[in-house]
Amino acid sequence: MPKDRRCILNGVMIAFFLGAGLFPAGAHEAHSVKGGTWKYDGYCCNGDSRSGDCQMISTRNVRITSQGYEISLGPGDHRLITRPHHFTMPQSEARRSKDEEYHLCLYPTEDTLRCFYAPDMGF
Repeated sequence: MPKDRRCILNGVMIAFFLGAGLFPAGAHEAHSVKGGTWKYDGYCCNGDSRSGDCQMISTRNVRITSQGYEISLGPGDHRLITRPHHFTMPQSEARRSKDEEYHLCLYPTEDTLRCFYAPDMGF
């Protein structure tokens, strides 16, 4: 196999494994209002704690419904939001928050809800 084709194949394989979460990605830390930190999943997180696409959002932005979660955000509710947004997320697709707060990851733009972290629903 020619050398340049091997390089391309190796690059594709590395990208696949990174996307599948088989190699650790540099997920940034989530900061809790109660103190302490934990890391967002590598698939969800792009950037760091100052410029990344994941951050904690207020409980006032989340409404729990029989269908799951309704998330309403406006400018100032998340560092990437520039206009009003309404997202829905089935409970089965939400990830478990490790600090009992809500967190949201938007990627590649503010229009795309990539990951949503919610506290356990203690039913």
